Amino acid sequence: MGRMSASPGRRVLLAAPRGYCAGVDRAVIAVEKALEQYGAPVYVRHEIVHNKYVVQTLEKKGAIFVEQTEEVPPGNIVMFSAHGVAPVVHEEAERGKLATIDATCPLVTKVHKEAVRFAKEDYDILLIGHEGHEEVIGTSGEAPDHIQLVDGPGDVAKVEVRDPSKVVWLSQTTLSVDETMETVDALKDKFPQLISPPSDDICYATQNRQLAVKQMGAESDLVIVVGSRNSSNSKRLVEVAKIAGARAAYLVDFADEIDEAWLEGVSTVGVTSGASVPEVLVEQVLEWLSQRGFEDVEIVKAAEESITFSLPKELRRDLREEAAALVAERGGAASGERPAE
Repeated sequence: MGRMSASPGRRVLLAAPRGYCAGVDRAVIAVEKALEQYGAPVYVRHEIVHNKYVVQTLEKKGAIFVEQTEEVPPGNIVMFSAHGVAPVVHEEAERGKLATIDATCPLVTKVHKEAVRFAKEDYDILLIGHEGHEEVIGTSGEAPDHIQLVDGPGDVAKVEVRDPSKVVWLSQTTLSVDETMETVDALKDKFPQLISPPSDDICYATQNRQLAVKQMGAESDLVIVVGSRNSSNSKRLVEVAKIAGARAAYLVDFADEIDEAWLEGVSTVGVTSGASVPEVLVEQVLEWLSQRGFEDVEIVKAAEESITFSLPKELRRDLREEAAALVAERGGAASGERPAE
């Protein structure tokens, strides 16, 4: 389709902040640095972050993504994703004679430490999150005998605890703030002595991106969220936009997934991106909209972000040498050989 004529009535509201958070930026850079420092291959357990473009780009550079630790041949390097893993995964890597790099987001690590601490104090821990999400699996694995999952307000009725005076809630960091607090309120109605974590588990980036979408959604006919379908925080942004008043909201990985029919009768388009999304994908969406007459871009700023995280400490060591030493000490296949099927 050709360029639509520009119209003063057509505008784009661009959310700020959007895209990469500090934890995602740290994880992606960690893979790139590992490849530069140690050479390919560097194995990554699960997607380093939930974004199709990021994963494909890193694969081209020599990263190999696997679902299970056992898929990595002995004597190699494996990196754990930003979503975190359970202690059993570290044990699997040790048994598999693998050198490891832990790229878990420090904010997720904080939740893991809270789970361990409350479990040691013999609390029942109610983990608010979505079943099957990697972060939830990792956190639950820190204290499996003390944690039970609460997947939204509808789950509250079936929750049972040993001692209502020793109950605490934790949460998946990428949830909707409103959804989480609705679940917390329902839990407090059932367990009045429910303890909240020392600080909010929902990360600053999730909150800030949702706040920007709330401001933007109220003025938008259509909201386009750039993000992958397996990204929890990206999907939440679509929900938040609709609740905020947007007539329609859609999730796309790439600009060419936008349906021109969505622009029918639309004068204001809101654009944002999930915390795992590089800015280049947003720029492509803005260009796509510009070619269809939406050239006027206004920034909707909800917060300033200046948080950064240092890279994993393992990148300061010679992990190839460590991996080779593990094989030599414990015996087993050489780095080029895969475990027996």
